[in-house]
Amino acid sequence: MTEQNRLSPGDQAPAFTLPDSEGKPVSLSDYLGRSVVVYFYPAAGTPGCTKQACDFQENLADLAGSGYEVIGISPDKPEKLAKFAEAEGLRFPLLSDVDRRVLAEWGAYGEKKNYGRVVQGVIRSTFLVDPQGKIAKAMYNVRATGHVAKLLRELPA
Repeated sequence: MTEQNRLSPGDQAPAFTLPDSEGKPVSLSDYLGRSVVVYFYPAAGTPGCTKQACDFQENLADLAGSGYEVIGISPDKPEKLAKFAEAEGLRFPLLSDVDRRVLAEWGAYGEKKNYGRVVQGVIRSTFLVDPQGKIAKAMYNVRATGHVAKLLRELPA
């Protein structure tokens, strides 16, 4: 994946409708008029993704206090997302993008380095989407640990 496939502040956030952990469709347009954190992660239940999801869960009140809701997206099937959400007590939507189409549209799927090798996969990424549906901040190749704390420090006032 090349740099030009990536989203930048001011870009219109690509629309999506994906099933949540219960199979119900959730659209980005459901959030118009509100600010939202959209984050992409490789796989539910893995150590890094669990740490990141739990960090978002632990900071939901602070994010909400700053006016942000949270949506997590991965290529996992809804059934796996349901087990993950239940096991970790997650109270924000986890969406399933099994064909990776939305991941690709957001620049969160493509070539990445994994233990020194170049592989195709999910690029751990986080976006702030403003109430008009525009990208306010785009962060690619984020770290699972410490990312949410950094995000909170950098939220626009």
